[in-house]
Amino acid sequence: MSSFWNERYGAKNYVYGKEPNVFFAEQIDNLIPGMLILPCEGEGRNAVYAATKGWDVEAFDLSVAGKSKALQLAGKTKIDISYVIKDALNASYPENKADVVAFIYAHFPPDVRSIIHKKAISWLKPGGKMILEAFNTLQLKNKSGGPKDLDMLYNTDMLLSDFQDLVTVLIQNVQTDLREGKLHEGKADIVRYIGTKKKL
Repeated sequence: MSSFWNERYGAKNYVYGKEPNVFFAEQIDNLIPGMLILPCEGEGRNAVYAATKGWDVEAFDLSVAGKSKALQLAGKTKIDISYVIKDALNASYPENKADVVAFIYAHFPPDVRSIIHKKAISWLKPGGKMILEAFNTLQLKNKSGGPKDLDMLYNTDMLLSDFQDLVTVLIQNVQTDLREGKLHEGKADIVRYIGTKKKL
């Protein structure tokens, strides 16, 4: 799988653009900056944006090419991010470390998806937020990106189950017009989720 992403991110252009995901940016702009974990961060657009807003960012991805482009983008923006090569299933962070964990178009096979999501809950501090945007099951008919395997697409029941230990703040299906580089462009069917970890 890392070879697939290395090939994709090996392109000269930023295939998902340099600007942050709109939903992600809207959410963190309304929060007090703190510690943010970004799994499957690719070329770094969200990590770099968050760092410019004062967030302490820890990002990871399978792709060496993605990391290289993320650090280039950070350098051009004159900010620092922590970015390591990790597989999401094996990624490890201390419990109660992050104020926010954000999965932005991070799609996983069904046999590991819930494991990864539940592990990410443990990284959140009490009161911390989980932010997710991904393609929903209606996306198969569109040409704006995303997995072509139905099992890799998400629905609201799935996410409510994965994040049942959080207090759901937002869960919605949305049809939108993506403008995120050449590989996320056009009409898209997505799901958005926000949840808060219960305070002790």
